Amino acid sequence: MAEPLVSLIIPNYNYARSLGLSIQSAKDQDYPNLEIIVVDDCSTDGSYEIARSHGVRVVSTGTNSGVATARNTGAAHARGSILFFLDSDVALRPGAVRAAVELLTAHPEAGAVCGMYEPEPLIRDSLVEECRCLQAYYWRTSSEGTVSFLISAMCAMRVEVFQEIGPFNPNLRQTEEVDYGQRLSQRYDLLLTPVIRGFHDDDHEMWPLIRKIFTRARLRIPLYARRRKFAKGFETASRSWASLVSLLAAVSLAAPALLGPVAWALPVLLLCTVIGLDLGMYRFVAARRGIAFMPSFIGVQLAFNLTVAVGVGVGTVHWLCSPSFRRLYDRDPAVPAVAPAL
Repeated sequence: MAEPLVSLIIPNYNYARSLGLSIQSAKDQDYPNLEIIVVDDCSTDGSYEIARSHGVRVVSTGTNSGVATARNTGAAHARGSILFFLDSDVALRPGAVRAAVELLTAHPEAGAVCGMYEPEPLIRDSLVEECRCLQAYYWRTSSEGTVSFLISAMCAMRVEVFQEIGPFNPNLRQTEEVDYGQRLSQRYDLLLTPVIRGFHDDDHEMWPLIRKIFTRARLRIPLYARRRKFAKGFETASRSWASLVSLLAAVSLAAPALLGPVAWALPVLLLCTVIGLDLGMYRFVAARRGIAFMPSFIGVQLAFNLTVAVGVGVGTVHWLCSPSFRRLYDRDPAVPAVAPAL
């Protein structure tokens, strides 16, 4: 029996530093029936030329429109019966494409299969990036199995499922994968598996990371308010509480100035509570990197939790005050199932 053609789609916007590594990892796969399509979203950093130099098919969105439109454009150009989406800052481990095909064949009830990041970054740049990769790795491995969110950076689905669910919402430049996962998981199982793996070039500076986390937390509010529940997977209740307690810990730092030195016990207690709410992650990082690494990791994780809490708070106020924000995830019925080819 012939192996199905897989269309591996790499959306890209200004990821020149990692795009070549992503394309090469796709070319190095041991799966023979594979076409690689790079969709450039009108990059300005030479990405288009880098993609062309690797000898793969390159198409353009025509105008900068966001990653949702780039993925839809790739799907419109694809000839395969399986779509494999790979972000341009991710490099696949060998065997990832074959593993995805085998999983989709073995589990016809699965609408999509998603892979996991390695705990080490694709390009090692900073301590912040190392902390972020460790956290992302643990949260995903602890969520292995059926989930309701789509890790669109590294996922595969049958083309008929994509046509049934419809395209990524082109109106969303962020959280489009959360929206898609919610839609897909209403009809199919969505599997998160460690047999599909890759290295991620995450943000290596604190401020861009904080800004991204804040925006994504804020934009989740209209979707979760409508569904009245979190996504199934790593967004657990205990981690939500950890974000809230992190905010309280930050506020409690003013207590010693008001109540004297004995009040330092309050932020210390709250910090211990934050760690206890996700104790497995902190144990994992300590075992992997050692105790000396922990102050850095705890500091980055506290910043992450605090940013989520602030983003959720701002998003909640925005949701209460703005009817248009409440309709953020409404889909235009005129949007075709697959974006037209250019």
